Amino acid sequence: MHIYKNKKVLIFGLGLLGGGVAVTNWFLKQGAKVIVTDLKMKEQLKPSLKKIRGKVKLVLGGHNKKIIDQNDVIVVNPDVPIKNEFIKYAILKNKIIENEAIIFYRYFNKPIIGITGTRGKTTTVVWTNYFLNSKYRSSEAGNSLKFPFLKVLDDVKKLDIAVAEIPSFQMELFNRIKRAPEIAVITNIYQDHLNRHGTFKNYALIKSRIFKNQSRNHNLILNFNNDWTDFLIKRKPKSGIWYFSSKKLNKKLNGIFYDRSEVYFQENGRKEKVFSLTDFISSRGGHNLENLLASSLAAYIAGCSWKQIQNKIKSLPQVEFRQEIVFKNKKLTVVNDTTATSPEGGIAAMRRFGGPNTILIAGGTDRNLDYKNWSEEVLKCIKPANAVFLSGSATEKMLKLLGDKIRKNQVFETLEECLKKALNLAGQCGKSVVLFSPAAKSFEKFKNEYDRGEQFNKLVKNKNKLNK
Repeated sequence: MHIYKNKKVLIFGLGLLGGGVAVTNWFLKQGAKVIVTDLKMKEQLKPSLKKIRGKVKLVLGGHNKKIIDQNDVIVVNPDVPIKNEFIKYAILKNKIIENEAIIFYRYFNKPIIGITGTRGKTTTVVWTNYFLNSKYRSSEAGNSLKFPFLKVLDDVKKLDIAVAEIPSFQMELFNRIKRAPEIAVITNIYQDHLNRHGTFKNYALIKSRIFKNQSRNHNLILNFNNDWTDFLIKRKPKSGIWYFSSKKLNKKLNGIFYDRSEVYFQENGRKEKVFSLTDFISSRGGHNLENLLASSLAAYIAGCSWKQIQNKIKSLPQVEFRQEIVFKNKKLTVVNDTTATSPEGGIAAMRRFGGPNTILIAGGTDRNLDYKNWSEEVLKCIKPANAVFLSGSATEKMLKLLGDKIRKNQVFETLEECLKKALNLAGQCGKSVVLFSPAAKSFEKFKNEYDRGEQFNKLVKNKNKLNK
């Protein structure tokens, strides 16, 4: 984008996960003069610094107001909250504040299906794109090492449409752009990130920014079964409103719903059966029914036929780290659900895989979330003796709610110890399931949930007992 040529651009937060590197390289390619600042030191950032393709100035080991003053554009890493003192200072100084999501939205001049929500957004993005590929040149975008926003932006001429995943962290700046997705999807809203957003209401308000600038020509897809949908409707969206539901919809509402193995589409009071689902819930889980309904409705509104959608349902891809079966033999199934970073995520996994012979591995970092419902579900789905915990601040909350039903020897400091204990318990149960569904983040021990998931898979692969 020539608009950034010769501009002084500050990358505020490089990180180690690849996103900061991708953004840095993109701005270098635009001819910007780039400065990178990070709290970490050069040695810690070595893996990321090696991947930078060009000359940048480094200000590491901390931030200062002087580098804010020296730059025209401040590009904020998603992990940096808008309440950060230096970002607040940049706003006060009328600096241009960007993140990769709003740059993508501003300059991607093709239709966008924007998808947000607490649970299921990644699966909904992947499946929507999978359906669209039967008709369009489409791509996933955002919140992905494979499809970062700015890489997809560079490919805009090759594409007809993009399906963009927008986490709440990147939506904090959405009030700074006028562009809205042609189709917006909110999969659901549950408690999450309250340590950053403060209140449940504020979190929901940030999610609602996805449709704030939509017009009558745009479409908004909402989850009829979610408690926060009424709150979103009260924000008075201007777009056409569609619903997806795991139960029958009121005849006055437009959308898609499931009823006794059949899926129906409803518009202006007219209902038609669009496809059948015989064993989808038993094989994919009830939570994935909602993801399927949301993604198929988004693809249909975008122009795919119901026949094109139905033809691809059986081959829908398994999304990595989301209730993913990573090992299976006659005696044992191991499930990696590391992206269950909230109580609701853990509940969904237990409802699908729970049982008398299921061993649960849970626990991690607290983010001001309420684990009351989660603890009740544990006691319904898992034998107390079959619950194994990775230590952490959220784990302390969990243990308090579960009370004396959990013993001290069920809590461990490392994931390796947790898996070893879980496998020992599984060996006593006959045919069993080891379910790794933390229901929390784990900043205390891992870079993020993906790092945690990769480490779990390595441990599973190296365990001799799994190969017997």
